[in-house]
Amino acid sequence: MAVKNFNLPDPGEGLTEAEVTTWKVKVGDEVAVNDIVIEVETAKSLVELPIPFAGTVVELLAAEGDTVDVGAPIIAVEVGGADPEPAAPVSGEAEEAAGPNLVGYGAKAGSTRRRARTSRRVDSAADGLAPQGSAAPAPAAGGPPPVPALRDARPPRALAKPPVRKLAKDLGVDLQAVAPSGDGGIVTRADVEGAASALRDGRGAPSSGTGGTLAGTPGEEVRIPIKGVRKATAGAMVASAFTAPHVTEFITVDVTAMMDLVDRLKRDRAFADVKVTPLLVVAKALSLALSRHPEANASWDEAAQEIVLHGSVNLGIAAATPRGLLVPNIKGADQRSLHDLAAALGDLVGTAREGRTPPADLAGGTATITNVGVFGVDTGTPILNPGEAVILAFGAVRRTPWVVTAADGSESIEPRWVTQLALSFDHRLVDGELGSKLLADVAALLHDPGTAFLWA
Repeated sequence: MAVKNFNLPDPGEGLTEAEVTTWKVKVGDEVAVNDIVIEVETAKSLVELPIPFAGTVVELLAAEGDTVDVGAPIIAVEVGGADPEPAAPVSGEAEEAAGPNLVGYGAKAGSTRRRARTSRRVDSAADGLAPQGSAAPAPAAGGPPPVPALRDARPPRALAKPPVRKLAKDLGVDLQAVAPSGDGGIVTRADVEGAASALRDGRGAPSSGTGGTLAGTPGEEVRIPIKGVRKATAGAMVASAFTAPHVTEFITVDVTAMMDLVDRLKRDRAFADVKVTPLLVVAKALSLALSRHPEANASWDEAAQEIVLHGSVNLGIAAATPRGLLVPNIKGADQRSLHDLAAALGDLVGTAREGRTPPADLAGGTATITNVGVFGVDTGTPILNPGEAVILAFGAVRRTPWVVTAADGSESIEPRWVTQLALSFDHRLVDGELGSKLLADVAALLHDPGTAFLWA
């Protein structure tokens, strides 16, 4: 029998590392080809990885919470064969032995890198703890400790089951600072809830700063690690803001006809299986307007010194998720029917909020919509998604007094549905005239959706 290592492949496009979030297997489990063995978090999304060979798991080489370089071994599996393989080599040969290439699998040498925070693999036999490694053999009298003991010679990681770890993360509780009450020194749900209560009362240890609640003593400084999506988003926004010359234009629109259309579609049996919202109509309007002004559906290629005009509109929708801001995109949005666009939009937003957007859905966008209106915000000056020429901010739709001009030229003040749009564009690609025409066309479609028939 031989032992093979499965090395971390590139789960996205050119990513260099990923964080282990959940092991799907434990030592002693039998795995088949393409079984999902691990879930990792990249700077873009959560990704489940299949293993390319079958066998018995003999060791987990990274713990949940560890950040691992692409190409580093993460799991050792005993397979049929005569040539044994070392448990944790880091070489090109080891990567070749890991089996067929997966998504973007590259020959990058690397090693498991630990976070600054305390973290270690749990090698105990406690029920339900994940991940588990193989139990370290007892050293001979006077002999050196076994290799796993040397690798894990650090302060022990708090013992807790995955649901309890999630609860602690959500409540902003540092498990390392919680006194365990469970058998074998396991931190229980009650322990975490008690610690969270103490934090709220200013009696407990400082928050870990990683959850959704920033609890702590009033006036206390809280530090939040910059990693994952937040780190990637920050880098991308800084690069975009200081690379592309941004211009933002604004327009206020009477969208009463759009809201009437939304109401009619909600009652239409043909749209009963999809969610119809004002955002759907805005997405369709921007897609149509970009088809009419293809020069705005473009990218700037600095290396080649060329402007790239894209053949279709891959429309990104900025989505706030528990992992941060994600911008997955709908491929070929301009070529989809309104019903098809509604289905794609629902799938895209739902998957993003679950934190399971595949990297392919985050790549290749050509334009973006950010719906600030869902937060009750009227407008903003959005920053371009890197590589794109335009981004549209869709503000809150409000009932507002509006001057309405009748067919005979008479005017009256009526309550109407009104919104504000803000279009930011890269001034290297989109000049003021083109940007203004694009924004005006989107506004015209929202004011009177029937305008689309005039463009057909």
